[in-house]
Amino acid sequence: MSGNSYMEQELHSQPETWQEAARIGAASTPLPTAGQRVAVVGCGTSWFMAQSYAALREAAGMGVTDAFAASEAALGDDRRYDVVVAITRSGTTTEVLRLLEEVKGRVPTVTVLGDPDTPAADLSDRTVTLPFADEKSVVQTRFATTALALFRAHLGEDLTGAVRDAREALSAPVDEEWVTAEQFSFLGTGWTVGLANEAALKMREASQSWTESYPAMEYRHGPISIAAPGRVTWLFGQAPEGLEEEVTRTGARFVRHARDPLADLVLVQRIALARAQARGLDPDHPRSLTRSVMLQPPAER
Repeated sequence: MSGNSYMEQELHSQPETWQEAARIGAASTPLPTAGQRVAVVGCGTSWFMAQSYAALREAAGMGVTDAFAASEAALGDDRRYDVVVAITRSGTTTEVLRLLEEVKGRVPTVTVLGDPDTPAADLSDRTVTLPFADEKSVVQTRFATTALALFRAHLGEDLTGAVRDAREALSAPVDEEWVTAEQFSFLGTGWTVGLANEAALKMREASQSWTESYPAMEYRHGPISIAAPGRVTWLFGQAPEGLEEEVTRTGARFVRHARDPLADLVLVQRIALARAQARGLDPDHPRSLTRSVMLQPPAER
């Protein structure tokens, strides 16, 4: 498999796209302000970034923030939100478009987009466009992380360290044990639960790998039973007390790095790519997937 896949090119551009997103996020944007009640929606990777943003926003004391898969969003009149934030790389995902249509004129919407010339822009009250982070690969890497960099900067975070750590993650060695591992479990706490979910999805999409993801404290409640030699348990962020020792006793490899968790996700993207290449797979065109899920409208009766 060639080393010039779109996925490889795009994931290596992330330090630069994060810097540009941080500049936009720190400036005046239509993103929610402190005190507003916010619902954040997306599909697949974008849903997992919504989970991370929601946890970060609440932890920063900015107000109630709920993350929903767009198809399952509870946005009826019995739940009051001041703003709906939609995340969509393509701007054409059916579930996101349906939701934007549903709330139009009832709840203000802000959509974070990769491609601004799409239906989502027309259905949204306001948009934040990240065309420099859009992608050709079906497998998302830089758009998702760049959107989260935008949100983090808007919440007041300085991303200088995260950008530095991302550059380090792009040159860090990829252990052969990670490329050949039978199974991965990804764990997180707080905002990094969304990163764990995304890491597992990336492995599945790019390399058809057996991966799972959980909140770190929930891992002890059953999932640790699959930990074994030849398998990896990868933690984003701080480790709950005693977890590393418990995993190590199973014979599984426990992995945790001190770098910014979002930068550590970049390393996982590289591992997913390496596993795809080792299996002769094309990560730009994963099995049964397309760049955007566009469902057919119901047939008329």
